[in-house]
Amino acid sequence: MPVIFFDIGATLADARVEPDGSLSLLPRPRVIAVLDALGEVRKGIISNPGSGDGAAARAAAALQAAFPGRFTDAGLVHWGTKDSRRLFDRAVASTGVPADDCVFVGEDPDERAFAREAGMRSAPHPVFTFAALDGRPVFRARIGVPDGRGLPELTAAMNETEAVFENAVPENAVSQRPVPAMATTRGAEALERGGFTVDLRGPVDGGAAAAGADDDAERRAADKYISDLLARGEAVFEGEEPTARTTHVVKREDDGRLTVRRLRYFS
Repeated sequence: MPVIFFDIGATLADARVEPDGSLSLLPRPRVIAVLDALGEVRKGIISNPGSGDGAAARAAAALQAAFPGRFTDAGLVHWGTKDSRRLFDRAVASTGVPADDCVFVGEDPDERAFAREAGMRSAPHPVFTFAALDGRPVFRARIGVPDGRGLPELTAAMNETEAVFENAVPENAVSQRPVPAMATTRGAEALERGGFTVDLRGPVDGGAAAAGADDDAERRAADKYISDLLARGEAVFEGEEPTARTTHVVKREDDGRLTVRRLRYFS
């Protein structure tokens, strides 16, 4: 059975120090739903509790208060700095399963790179946990919002699928430019069915340092997605004449990677 490890700060929750010195964790949007959807899948923590005496104990208490009943295996909770693969190796060793059966979910790309050095899979947001379990890549994306619709409608649509904003999005952003996001192909297709346009770029972790074998898998998955589009006659290479069936344009980047952008959304 796979084991999913989560970072805490800016991934599972936002931390707040209370006046009495205790620590509170405020779960981030969509996190509780993801944890509950994982059901009996083994879940652990790889996170830095901060400095000072008792930091790990305070973090552990805050974790149980914010997520009661969801992280029950103390042997899968690992506190420490994530400036090398060392803590990730220790976490893998605690599971009793191969490293490839372990997933690290965290917002920091350097930490995800260290996790992959240790042989783990990785995901940049809890929403993509199931994609990591399935070996499906997460892409950077640019989402276009049609006239008459705005950020509330886009947010509602993204909340129902495998897509998240890449950065904090100001209220007027959707009227000024495509909105930076991250999405799987499932997420992109769901948004397009909802009337938004989605331009998929390269895999989120495709260019990270020390990417390891997991990035090779991501690249293969991305290339297969593109080759399937080409095989179905739904994509053409940049510079070629689109046909009536063309929905995507494929571009070969300077480093040899293939990227794809949406030409139009499905009717």
